[in-house]
Amino acid sequence: MRIRAVRHEELPILQDIERAAGECFRDIGMPEIADDDDFPLEVLAAYLRAGRAWVAVNGRPVAYLIADLVDGNLHVEQVSVHPGSARRGIGRALLDHAAERAAADGIPALTLTTFTDVPWNAPYYLRCGFRFLEEAELTPGLRAVRDREAEHGLDRWPRVCMARETVIVNPRG
Repeated sequence: MRIRAVRHEELPILQDIERAAGECFRDIGMPEIADDDDFPLEVLAAYLRAGRAWVAVNGRPVAYLIADLVDGNLHVEQVSVHPGSARRGIGRALLDHAAERAAADGIPALTLTTFTDVPWNAPYYLRCGFRFLEEAELTPGLRAVRDREAEHGLDRWPRVCMARETVIVNPRG
């Protein structure tokens, strides 16, 4: 498995991965998530241009991660693994890659928002080194993310903000 930057011609494959990964939500009584629209190609292209879109490739892309900059941190907007490649550490590898890139750029943490009661969401991210953020720790940008999610109806289910500190290496020792 190799992780690299997304290529423009792969953007439709990211939509396929997102749709396939979303089907798992149908199985746990959250069909609205499974039926939600994919990221439009132009939005995915913007992540690609910003240098914040990575894929895990096994012959072809099987997972991806896109991220924003939110209040000085790298915010994981989406990480999706095709169900046919799930449970192989690919999502964790993408998160580790994002953390390494963030640290190399002097970014102190990864952040994300996620469902608390979905096994492959908050419980999974805890195992990947994230921690829950207390309400007082939420930055204005994270609050704005949560507000947008609420407008989109995602607050129907319990959600939380999480963070994972990066290890910034001082090249001068």
